[in-house]
Amino acid sequence: MRNTRALLMIVISVGLGLAAVLLASRWVMQQTTVASTRVVVASKSIDLGTKLSPDVLQLRDWPAGSVPEGAFKDTGVLLKDPKTQDARVLRVTLQQGEPILESKLAPVGTQGGLSAVISEGKRAITVRVNDVIGVAGFALPGNYVDILVNTVDESAKTQGPEKTISKIVLERILVLAIAQEVSRDESKPKVVNAVTLEVTPEQAEKIDLARSVGSLSLVLRNQIDTASAQTTGVTKQQLLRPDGAPEPVSERPAARTPVTVRKQTVRRAVTKPAAEKEKVEVIKGVERSSHEF
Repeated sequence: MRNTRALLMIVISVGLGLAAVLLASRWVMQQTTVASTRVVVASKSIDLGTKLSPDVLQLRDWPAGSVPEGAFKDTGVLLKDPKTQDARVLRVTLQQGEPILESKLAPVGTQGGLSAVISEGKRAITVRVNDVIGVAGFALPGNYVDILVNTVDESAKTQGPEKTISKIVLERILVLAIAQEVSRDESKPKVVNAVTLEVTPEQAEKIDLARSVGSLSLVLRNQIDTASAQTTGVTKQQLLRPDGAPEPVSERPAARTPVTVRKQTVRRAVTKPAAEKEKVEVIKGVERSSHEF
Protein backbone atom coordinates (compact mmCIF):
# COMPACT_ATOMS: atom_id res chain seq x y z
CA MET A 1 0.00 0.00 0.00
CA ARG A 2 2.79 2.30 0.94
CA ASN A 3 4.69 1.47 -2.27
CA THR A 4 1.65 2.31 -4.37
CA ARG A 5 1.23 5.61 -2.62
CA ALA A 6 4.94 6.52 -3.11
CA LEU A 7 4.83 5.54 -6.76
CA LEU A 8 1.78 7.72 -7.28
CA MET A 9 3.53 10.71 -5.69
CA ILE A 10 6.50 10.20 -7.98
CA VAL A 11 4.32 10.11 -11.09
CA ILE A 12 2.47 13.22 -9.98
CA SER A 13 5.76 15.07 -9.32
CA VAL A 14 7.17 14.15 -12.72
CA GLY A 15 3.98 15.29 -14.39
CA LEU A 16 4.00 18.62 -12.60
CA GLY A 17 7.66 19.09 -13.50
CA LEU A 18 7.02 18.46 -17.19
CA ALA A 19 4.10 20.83 -17.15
CA ALA A 20 6.24 23.54 -15.54
CA VAL A 21 8.94 23.05 -18.17
CA LEU A 22 6.43 23.33 -21.00
CA LEU A 23 4.86 26.46 -19.56
CA ALA A 24 8.23 28.08 -18.97
CA SER A 25 9.40 27.23 -22.49
CA ARG A 26 6.25 28.73 -24.02
CA TRP A 27 6.64 31.88 -21.94
CA VAL A 28 10.28 32.30 -22.98
CA MET A 29 9.41 31.86 -26.65
CA GLN A 30 6.67 34.45 -26.39
CA GLN A 31 9.07 36.90 -24.82
CA THR A 32 11.78 36.39 -27.45
CA THR A 33 9.51 36.53 -30.47
CA VAL A 34 10.21 39.84 -32.33
CA ALA A 35 8.18 41.28 -35.17
CA SER A 36 10.16 41.28 -38.42
CA THR A 37 9.84 42.65 -41.91
CA ARG A 38 11.43 41.84 -45.26
CA VAL A 39 14.18 44.12 -46.62
CA VAL A 40 16.41 43.94 -49.68
CA VAL A 41 20.03 42.97 -48.96
CA ALA A 42 23.07 42.08 -51.04
CA SER A 43 23.24 38.38 -51.76
CA LYS A 44 27.01 38.71 -52.28
CA SER A 45 29.71 41.38 -52.16
CA ILE A 46 29.12 44.13 -54.74
CA ASP A 47 31.71 46.66 -55.95
CA LEU A 48 30.92 50.34 -56.25
CA GLY A 49 29.76 51.51 -59.68
CA THR A 50 27.92 48.22 -60.26
CA LYS A 51 24.44 48.29 -61.79
CA LEU A 52 22.08 46.17 -59.67
CA SER A 53 20.74 42.92 -61.08
CA PRO A 54 18.51 40.12 -59.72
CA ASP A 55 21.46 37.82 -58.98
CA VAL A 56 22.98 40.24 -56.45
CA LEU A 57 19.76 41.01 -54.51
CA GLN A 58 17.60 39.03 -52.10
CA LEU A 59 14.88 39.60 -49.49
CA ARG A 60 15.73 38.81 -45.88
CA ASP A 61 13.84 39.07 -42.57
CA TRP A 62 14.91 42.09 -40.54
CA PRO A 63 13.75 43.20 -37.06
CA ALA A 64 10.91 45.65 -37.62
CA GLY A 65 12.17 47.98 -34.92
CA SER A 66 15.67 48.35 -36.39
CA VAL A 67 15.10 48.68 -40.12
CA PRO A 68 17.72 51.19 -41.45
CA GLU A 69 16.43 54.44 -42.89
CA GLY A 70 16.23 54.31 -46.67
CA ALA A 71 15.93 50.52 -46.87
CA PHE A 72 13.92 48.90 -49.66
CA LYS A 73 11.24 46.24 -49.19
CA ASP A 74 10.89 45.40 -52.87
CA THR A 75 13.54 44.60 -55.46
CA GLY A 76 11.39 45.88 -58.30
CA VAL A 77 12.15 49.59 -57.72
CA LEU A 78 15.86 48.82 -57.65
CA LEU A 79 15.89 46.81 -60.86
CA LYS A 80 13.52 49.11 -62.76
CA ASP A 81 13.27 52.67 -61.55
CA PRO A 82 9.78 54.16 -62.15
CA LYS A 83 11.27 57.29 -63.78
CA THR A 84 14.07 55.97 -65.96
CA GLN A 85 13.11 52.27 -66.19
CA ASP A 86 16.79 51.48 -65.52
CA ALA A 87 18.41 49.62 -62.65
CA ARG A 88 20.03 51.66 -59.88
CA VAL A 89 23.81 51.90 -59.48
CA LEU A 90 25.84 51.54 -56.28
CA ARG A 91 28.13 54.38 -55.24
CA VAL A 92 29.80 52.39 -52.43
CA THR A 93 30.96 48.81 -51.96
CA LEU A 94 28.53 46.46 -50.19
CA GLN A 95 29.25 43.27 -48.27
CA GLN A 96 27.10 40.14 -48.39
CA GLY A 97 23.96 40.53 -46.25
CA GLU A 98 24.24 44.34 -46.07
CA PRO A 99 20.95 46.20 -46.66
CA ILE A 100 20.53 48.26 -49.83
CA LEU A 101 19.99 51.89 -48.77
CA GLU A 102 19.09 54.96 -50.79
CA SER A 103 22.18 56.75 -49.40
CA LYS A 104 24.40 54.05 -50.94
CA LEU A 105 22.96 54.46 -54.43
CA ALA A 106 23.97 56.85 -57.17
CA PRO A 107 21.39 59.45 -58.29
CA VAL A 108 18.53 58.24 -60.47
CA GLY A 109 19.55 58.01 -64.11
CA THR A 110 23.23 57.41 -63.40
CA GLN A 111 24.84 54.80 -65.61
CA GLY A 112 27.25 52.22 -64.26
CA GLY A 113 30.99 52.64 -64.10
CA LEU A 114 33.41 55.03 -62.43
CA SER A 115 31.34 58.11 -63.31
CA ALA A 116 28.63 56.87 -60.94
CA VAL A 117 30.87 57.28 -57.88
CA ILE A 118 32.15 60.79 -58.64
CA SER A 119 30.66 63.28 -56.20
CA GLU A 120 28.60 66.17 -57.50
CA GLY A 121 30.80 69.07 -58.55
CA LYS A 122 33.93 66.91 -58.67
CA ARG A 123 35.99 65.51 -61.54
CA ALA A 124 38.19 62.44 -62.09
CA ILE A 125 41.75 62.85 -63.36
CA THR A 126 44.33 60.13 -63.94
CA VAL A 127 47.98 60.53 -62.95
CA ARG A 128 50.76 58.28 -64.28
CA VAL A 129 52.73 56.66 -61.44
CA ASN A 130 55.26 53.91 -60.79
CA ASP A 131 56.21 51.80 -57.78
CA VAL A 132 57.87 54.80 -56.10
CA ILE A 133 55.49 57.61 -57.02
CA GLY A 134 52.50 55.39 -56.18
CA VAL A 135 53.72 54.84 -52.59
CA ALA A 136 54.78 51.26 -53.41
CA GLY A 137 51.20 50.35 -54.30
CA PHE A 138 49.71 51.29 -50.91
CA ALA A 139 47.61 54.11 -52.42
CA LEU A 140 44.39 52.12 -52.84
CA PRO A 141 40.84 53.21 -53.79
CA GLY A 142 39.26 55.04 -50.87
CA ASN A 143 42.59 56.32 -49.52
CA TYR A 144 43.58 59.97 -49.35
CA VAL A 145 46.86 61.34 -50.70
CA ASP A 146 48.71 64.64 -51.03
CA ILE A 147 50.23 65.76 -54.34
CA LEU A 148 53.92 66.73 -54.28
CA VAL A 149 55.58 68.49 -57.24
CA ASN A 150 59.29 68.91 -57.91
CA THR A 151 60.06 71.80 -60.25
CA VAL A 152 62.13 74.94 -60.75
CA ASP A 153 61.13 78.04 -58.82
CA GLU A 154 61.20 80.67 -61.55
CA SER A 155 60.65 83.48 -59.06
CA ALA A 156 64.15 82.82 -57.66
CA LYS A 157 65.99 83.56 -60.94
CA THR A 158 66.42 87.23 -60.04
CA GLN A 159 68.27 86.24 -56.85
CA GLY A 160 70.82 84.03 -58.48
CA PRO A 161 70.85 80.64 -60.26
CA GLU A 162 67.67 78.64 -60.76
CA LYS A 163 66.38 76.96 -57.59
CA THR A 164 64.85 73.49 -57.62
CA ILE A 165 61.93 73.34 -55.19
CA SER A 166 59.75 70.50 -53.88
CA LYS A 167 56.31 71.58 -52.64
CA ILE A 168 52.97 70.03 -51.63
CA VAL A 169 50.43 71.67 -53.93
CA LEU A 170 47.24 69.67 -53.10
CA GLU A 171 46.12 67.91 -49.93
CA ARG A 172 43.62 65.18 -49.01
CA ILE A 173 42.79 64.01 -52.53
CA LEU A 174 40.57 60.91 -52.74
CA VAL A 175 41.84 57.94 -54.76
CA LEU A 176 38.94 56.68 -56.89
CA ALA A 177 40.67 53.86 -58.71
CA ILE A 178 44.05 52.26 -59.39
CA ALA A 179 44.55 51.14 -62.98
CA GLN A 180 41.06 49.81 -63.88
CA GLU A 181 40.10 48.64 -60.37
CA VAL A 182 37.72 50.57 -58.10
CA SER A 183 37.23 48.02 -55.30
CA ARG A 184 37.83 49.48 -51.83
CA ASP A 185 37.75 46.26 -49.83
CA GLU A 186 41.27 45.08 -50.49
CA SER A 187 44.21 46.13 -48.33
CA LYS A 188 46.96 44.30 -50.22
CA PRO A 189 49.24 46.79 -52.03
CA LYS A 190 49.18 46.78 -55.83
CA VAL A 191 51.84 48.38 -58.00
CA VAL A 192 50.12 50.01 -60.98
CA ASN A 193 51.04 52.56 -63.63
CA ALA A 194 48.06 54.91 -63.20
CA VAL A 195 45.97 56.31 -60.34
CA THR A 196 42.63 58.08 -60.80
CA LEU A 197 41.89 60.90 -58.34
CA GLU A 198 38.70 62.79 -57.44
CA VAL A 199 39.32 66.55 -57.57
CA THR A 200 37.55 69.85 -58.09
CA PRO A 201 37.90 71.58 -61.48
CA GLU A 202 40.45 74.00 -59.98
CA GLN A 203 42.51 71.14 -58.55
CA ALA A 204 42.41 69.36 -61.92
CA GLU A 205 43.96 72.47 -63.53
CA LYS A 206 46.72 72.54 -60.91
CA ILE A 207 47.57 68.86 -61.41
CA ASP A 208 47.65 69.24 -65.19
CA LEU A 209 50.01 72.23 -64.92
CA ALA A 210 52.16 70.61 -62.25
CA ARG A 211 52.89 67.49 -64.30
CA SER A 212 53.85 69.63 -67.30
CA VAL A 213 56.39 71.75 -65.39
CA GLY A 214 57.83 69.09 -63.08
CA SER A 215 57.50 65.59 -61.66
CA LEU A 216 54.64 64.47 -59.39
CA SER A 217 54.68 62.21 -56.33
CA LEU A 218 51.84 60.88 -54.17
CA VAL A 219 52.08 61.17 -50.38
CA LEU A 220 49.80 58.75 -48.51
CA ARG A 221 48.07 60.24 -45.47
CA ASN A 222 45.94 59.01 -42.57
CA GLN A 223 42.27 58.48 -43.40
CA ILE A 224 41.01 60.60 -40.48
CA ASP A 225 43.70 63.28 -40.62
CA THR A 226 42.11 66.48 -41.97
CA ALA A 227 44.75 68.97 -40.78
CA SER A 228 46.41 71.09 -43.45
CA ALA A 229 50.21 71.04 -43.75
CA GLN A 230 51.38 74.64 -43.84
CA THR A 231 54.69 74.27 -45.66
CA THR A 232 56.64 76.64 -47.86
CA GLY A 233 58.48 73.93 -49.76
CA VAL A 234 62.16 73.03 -49.66
CA THR A 235 64.85 74.16 -52.11
CA LYS A 236 68.17 72.57 -53.01
CA GLN A 237 70.08 75.14 -50.98
CA GLN A 238 67.94 74.43 -47.89
CA LEU A 239 68.35 70.67 -48.36
CA LEU A 240 72.16 70.77 -48.46
CA ARG A 241 72.91 73.32 -45.75
CA PRO A 242 73.30 72.25 -42.07
CA ASP A 243 70.16 72.29 -39.93
CA GLY A 244 69.49 75.71 -38.50
CA ALA A 245 71.97 77.50 -40.74
CA PRO A 246 70.56 80.63 -42.37
CA GLU A 247 69.88 80.48 -46.07
CA PRO A 248 72.85 81.90 -47.98
CA VAL A 249 72.29 85.27 -49.50
CA SER A 250 73.70 85.82 -52.95
CA GLU A 251 76.33 88.55 -53.03
CA ARG A 252 75.53 91.60 -55.04
CA PRO A 253 77.87 94.37 -56.08
CA ALA A 254 77.53 97.53 -54.02
CA ALA A 255 75.33 100.05 -55.65
CA ARG A 256 77.19 103.09 -56.94
CA THR A 257 76.06 106.55 -55.96
CA PRO A 258 75.15 108.45 -59.07
CA VAL A 259 77.39 111.47 -59.72
CA THR A 260 75.96 114.51 -61.43
CA VAL A 261 78.38 116.14 -63.84
CA ARG A 262 77.75 119.73 -64.69
CA LYS A 263 79.21 121.26 -67.77
CA GLN A 264 80.69 124.73 -67.28
CA THR A 265 81.51 126.97 -70.17
CA VAL A 266 84.66 128.96 -69.70
CA ARG A 267 85.00 132.08 -71.80
CA ARG A 268 88.45 133.45 -72.49
CA ALA A 269 89.11 137.04 -73.43
CA VAL A 270 91.00 137.25 -76.67
CA THR A 271 93.12 140.39 -77.16
CA LYS A 272 93.29 141.47 -80.72
CA PRO A 273 96.59 142.95 -81.85
CA ALA A 274 96.51 146.71 -82.39
CA ALA A 275 96.26 147.75 -85.96
CA GLU A 276 99.54 149.04 -87.38
CA LYS A 277 99.65 152.81 -87.98
CA GLU A 278 100.67 154.35 -91.26
CA LYS A 279 104.24 155.79 -91.16
CA VAL A 280 105.88 158.31 -93.43
CA GLU A 281 109.65 158.71 -93.31
CA VAL A 282 111.08 162.09 -94.33
CA ILE A 283 114.79 162.56 -95.21
CA LYS A 284 116.23 166.03 -95.32
CA GLY A 285 119.86 165.92 -96.18
CA VAL A 286 121.45 163.86 -93.53
CA GLU A 287 118.46 164.14 -91.17
CA ARG A 288 115.80 161.45 -91.10
CA SER A 289 112.39 161.64 -89.40
CA SER A 290 109.15 159.65 -89.45
CA HIS A 291 105.55 160.62 -88.94
CA GLU A 292 102.72 158.27 -87.95
CA PHE A 293 99.12 158.72 -89.04
